[in-house]
Amino acid sequence: MSILSKEYFHNEASAFEHVESILWPRGPVCPHCENMDRIYKLEGVYSKPSGKNPYGVERHGLKKCGACRKQFTVRIGTIFEESHIPLHKWLQAIHLICSSKKGISSNQLHRVLEITLKSAWFLSHRIREAMRSGELEPMGGKGKIVEADETYFGDREVVTKRTKHGKSGLSGKRPVVSLVERGGRVRSFFVERGRQEDGNEYRLGEPQ
Repeated sequence: MSILSKEYFHNEASAFEHVESILWPRGPVCPHCENMDRIYKLEGVYSKPSGKNPYGVERHGLKKCGACRKQFTVRIGTIFEESHIPLHKWLQAIHLICSSKKGISSNQLHRVLEITLKSAWFLSHRIREAMRSGELEPMGGKGKIVEADETYFGDREVVTKRTKHGKSGLSGKRPVVSLVERGGRVRSFFVERGRQEDGNEYRLGEPQ
């Protein structure tokens, strides 16, 4: 059976249950007061009617804290907060981004998930931001090996002195340098010029 046939990828209630089981393994926790004792599940609650949904949308996973009397869902405090995109589509997008070896564009997410391009862009950027490590501490260290390599990326149609008829050439591309820590992190960045002597200017842990 394919992993994409999992119910939480297609059913909104199952999607909430799946995320709750990951974030709340010991039971619901109020994000407002961190209470765990008296949490009530609210069922049959719908959002306000709108032109797109004249009867409103059912609010899955809605809970109420018995201590502070505030309502909440598992979305609060996560990348899903303040988003009108269904949670099961968020889970599909996370799976597609994590399982795509060469990545996936916002345009492709827009087509696959059948959401607007603006929503796909917003969704993909939030997911990638959540995956970012957040620190830029020096790479390598005692007993570790860091390898460096470069490639060239850019517009193949640029005609320069070194190319003819718009064919591919290094002078029309931007150099990209990557540092790879074996069994660890990868750090990539653009550089101004791809000269051989420039390699001495980039010290570990100081990407340009």
